[in-house]
Amino acid sequence: MSFPLRSPNSTVGGIVVFGRILDKIRLFSKEGKLPEGYHLGSIEGARTFDDRVCRFLGVSFDALSQRTLEGGSDEEVLEWCFQHGNRPTEEQVEVWNTFMRKRGWRDSASTGLANQKREAGLDHRGDIQVFFDLMDVEEGRAP
Repeated sequence: MSFPLRSPNSTVGGIVVFGRILDKIRLFSKEGKLPEGYHLGSIEGARTFDDRVCRFLGVSFDALSQRTLEGGSDEEVLEWCFQHGNRPTEEQVEVWNTFMRKRGWRDSASTGLANQKREAGLDHRGDIQVFFDLMDVEEGRAP
């Protein structure tokens, strides 16, 4: 099974993690499953990055999935989100990107990050300080 190779730090239209979610939607559609530890959309009792992106853009995950699978470039899917949801300002994107890039560092998700590092056998890695770092390392990229 292939992995979503795009780093969560990669941007589409200047927005982090959006392209990675599109990769997961497309991969799941093609292969019928995702690699172990990956998920799509919501998880009961947890706020996922997928959920957060959809709330930020003002679209439902189901609608985003449907639009993604209709085809088109990442930028076209993002423009669809802007037209059917919310078009954030440059400042809102900056705040969003900064929040997402620091998720797990000195915030309410720090314990979850520590637990996931430990489960992955990476709790000795001091260079993994945020969730984006953990995703990159687990997929073979430097944090």
